[in-house]
Amino acid sequence: MTDREGAQMAPTSLDEMFNPVRPAGAYDALLARVLPQARDQRQWEPADGALPSLFVSHGAPPTLDDAQWLDELFAWGQSMPKPRGIVVVSAHWENAPAALSGSAAGTPLYYDFGGFHPRYYTLPYASPDATDLAHRIAGTIATTGPVHQFVDRGLDHGAFIPLMAMYPAADVPVVQLSMPSLEPEALLALGRRLRGLREEGILVLGSGFMTHSFAVMRRPALAGHTKAFDEWAVDALARGDVDALADYRAKAPGADVAHPTADHYVPLLLTLGAANDPASAVSAIDRQYFGNSIRSIRVN
Repeated sequence: MTDREGAQMAPTSLDEMFNPVRPAGAYDALLARVLPQARDQRQWEPADGALPSLFVSHGAPPTLDDAQWLDELFAWGQSMPKPRGIVVVSAHWENAPAALSGSAAGTPLYYDFGGFHPRYYTLPYASPDATDLAHRIAGTIATTGPVHQFVDRGLDHGAFIPLMAMYPAADVPVVQLSMPSLEPEALLALGRRLRGLREEGILVLGSGFMTHSFAVMRRPALAGHTKAFDEWAVDALARGDVDALADYRAKAPGADVAHPTADHYVPLLLTLGAANDPASAVSAIDRQYFGNSIRSIRVN
């Protein structure tokens, strides 16, 4: 859908989501507008101190059709120095023990979604060689032996979709790290291991969704459940109550609707584990999208 001036607008129905007039048209417009600024972004320096840890609600291909969402993600990336590297833990890769994605330049993306326009399966995100970053991450998380790397598995959409907007020049090395478990304590522990990387200018990014309910997309009357969950999470974050956030199944209202499965929630625990002060969480994005919260946060 476009407005009177031809600008791409967010889809307003599920049919528009899967059948946009101009697939990824908002993303094309973003690139045309911001690429020089993205390339010139100031690089992180040690004097900047530790980068924050982030939790991003990543969306899927429809993110690339929502100009506001893309602008919010780009502005968020610009609000920090350009990192030396990025390690992403996405809702879409569980593997035990924790493993790494392919780090060589040119590793194909993993288009792990279905039912969308063919163009979304050809969009590139050609980030540079990340071999050194992969070695650094492996050394950080290794406990009993070498960390396995899936050399042919590129970034999945939980990684490349938000990064296409945050760092559209694709000039930052990126490595994806698998979730070793969906247990909150496992993600907290993994985040703690990664915490020191922030002091080296490496951005630690948990990628999920603050609420992830297909039911509410089909039945908008259920939106009260996702709203209650989102409000509860904001309150718990403000108090730095990591124990409550880890015990969300028992503590959070609307949890069964907001997160029928754990995969899109537990990357938040990775983000909190990597933080020095969980109570420092600030919402960079705070909006509802088809009944779900796309809240994204930074924590110091």
